[in-house]
Formats: sequence, structure tokens, C-alpha cells
Amino acid sequence: MLNVKDVDLYYGASQALKKINLTAAKTGVTCVLGRNGVGKTSLLRAIAGQQAIQSGTIRWEDEDISNLPPYARARRGVAYVPQGREIFPLLTVHENLRTGFAALPRKEREISPEIFDLFPVLADMLDRRGGDLSGGQQQQLAIARALVTRPRLLILDEPTEGIQPSIIKDIARVIGLLASRGNMAILLVEQYFEFARDLAETYVVMDRGEIILGGQAREMVEEDVRRFITV
Repeated sequence: MLNVKDVDLYYGASQALKKINLTAAKTGVTCVLGRNGVGKTSLLRAIAGQQAIQSGTIRWEDEDISNLPPYARARRGVAYVPQGREIFPLLTVHENLRTGFAALPRKEREISPEIFDLFPVLADMLDRRGGDLSGGQQQQLAIARALVTRPRLLILDEPTEGIQPSIIKDIARVIGLLASRGNMAILLVEQYFEFARDLAETYVVMDRGEIILGGQAREMVEEDVRRFITV
């Protein structure tokens, strides 16, 4: 289980996160909702180790990882798919996938055939450069690259951003399948209510660096949540 407790994060004198408390279990998807600029990405970057926190703790599988660098967290099963995908445009699809090997012991450095079961389009594009793929295909590649690391915590930052509806459905199917297995915690940042509602087991809503709503998704009140995710 992921356990974030009383986390504060600053950018200079500006406080981005204020006493954040959050848990994510391997029993389903935890969704973080909120408008742009409320601290959602800062929270994910803190958990992945890409942004230092000033106080509080981040624990994963009963270990305090608050001060570990990103590569050490990756070796402990934490995978992060950032907003904007950040694939390598000049590398082929196959080469992009192989970059996930860095987090694995040498004997485990292979791409599971299941990656192509989840994302069949990638199997036909292994020799194409990442930059030649559509936005939706790049998003699938970014998630597949994270899955190559065999994560037990998968962190996704707005995977639906700028993606065509058909691929959004494919991504939702994959996330739902991964969550149903019960061996991976999935933390998902999202702005679209319907996508979050259909996938989430639990949810939190952020505003101005704080968590202001949260609970079981089945108890989510749409009107209350939408007040904080619409402009």
C-alpha cells in the first residue's frame, strides 16, 4: 500500500502541497481529481521522487521512501507515466520500451508478450520512431514502457489528455484489467469526471494544494465533485 502522510511541498516560497494525506491500495484505482494548477502533478512527482518534499512521509509497501531518488523508487516497483507522455521521439517503439529495463535486474530485462496483448498496435510499430506515432499511440507507448518495469505501483498523470475517444476506451480497458488483478496499486490523476468515476475504487479531490473531498467512489456525489473540476 502507498501511504502519504502530512506531506508539504514548496516551490521556493510558494506552497504547492499542504498536509496531504492519501492512501492507494492494490485493490483498485485511486483517482485524484481537480482543476489545473491545484497540485495534482506536484503530488505525483513527489511520490515518484522527482520533487523533494519539505515535511511528511511517503511510505510504499511499509518502507519509508520519502528520501529515495527516483531510480531507487523505480527499483521498488514504482512507475510513473507523466503528463505529456515524454516518450523519446527519435527512438523506435522497441527502443522506447527497452528504456524500462533500467529499473530491472539484468535477468529480468525482457519485454513480456502481455504488453502487446494490452496494446496490440505497438506490436505492428516496433520499428517506427516514437515521434511518428499519434498522440494516442504515444500515450499507449508511455504506459507500456512503464509496465515493462513490472510495477506494483503505477502512477498515471492525465492519460486521457489530448487523446481521441477510441483510444481513451482502450486505455480505460487496460487500467481496469490491471486493477482487477489485485497485485498493483494504481494512482490516477484525471480531470474528466466520467473517466474517473468508471475506474475509481476510491477518490480524492484537490483544491489549492489541499485535499478537500475523498472517499469510496460508489459514494461520490457528482455535483460536489464537479464543482472542483470544472472551470
